[in-house]
Amino acid sequence: MRVILNGKKAGLASVRSAIERARNEFPVQVRVTWEAGDVHRLVAEAINEECPRLVIGGGDGSVKEVVDAILRQPPDQRPQLGILPLGTANDFATSCDIPIDSLEALRLAQHGDAHWIDAVSANDEYFINIASGGFGAQVTANTPIPLKNFLGGGAYTLSGLVQALHFEPYDGEIRLPGESIPGKVVVGAVCNGAQAGGGQQMAPSARINDGMLDVVGLLDFPPSSAKQVLDELMTPDVSGTYVKRFKAPWVEWESETTMPINLDGEPIRTKKIRFEVQPNALQLILPPNCPMLDTGPSRSSDSVGSVFPE
Repeated sequence: MRVILNGKKAGLASVRSAIERARNEFPVQVRVTWEAGDVHRLVAEAINEECPRLVIGGGDGSVKEVVDAILRQPPDQRPQLGILPLGTANDFATSCDIPIDSLEALRLAQHGDAHWIDAVSANDEYFINIASGGFGAQVTANTPIPLKNFLGGGAYTLSGLVQALHFEPYDGEIRLPGESIPGKVVVGAVCNGAQAGGGQQMAPSARINDGMLDVVGLLDFPPSSAKQVLDELMTPDVSGTYVKRFKAPWVEWESETTMPINLDGEPIRTKKIRFEVQPNALQLILPPNCPMLDTGPSRSSDSVGSVFPE
């Protein structure tokens, strides 16, 4: 098993201790990132060396980076992936019940079963959890790192309250299969996973192997409709007047002005973007009874098992 470790976390005593203890139980190789592009290079290196199982050690941004690197490889060469959560929020890992304890996460990555899950393409990039646009992306992109580290997930809320006083909605158009919605968007989210921003439940019914995206959009609203907006936000399975919710295989956004968009913690800016689900794109090692898996009858054979002996 090979761990690709975010270089910013390599010096943590807890991480070094967990890896040393894991090595007493099973073989573990470690590669540490240093600069931009290292994850893609290390994924390609692992594939060339026929490494069957990778583990990414880092936060949601690191997970996004390794997923992007793996999905650029031919489908029959993509290694199975485990997650060693080392970020501030670890939203994706937390929603999947992947252990936060580093040694337990490594044990799961070694011995756990891999399951086919979906990913999402965003123009020419890939991500695995949630993309947010407008106000939500602006908050995440502009939250100072020291404040983010100090407050954890609460930094998004604090920074959001401050910035909301000066926020202007984005005027554009949302397009989905058979539907087009023009209007001013306060915040939008395209969800493969369920939560972002340090535990905020964006799409509670989302599943990472259902072949669909959960799309949520908050349109601009007058102050007099604040109570209605609150009611719509508190009803997660209903699409209302201002809070729009859809399940769709793809969604597009286009506007005259550039919108900030956040892909699993990585900020981009664009006027037009197409999100499209990539079904069964990746084999992810998950704990038994993972709450993010659709376990209906059609999904009973999705587990592809472990490539390692117990």
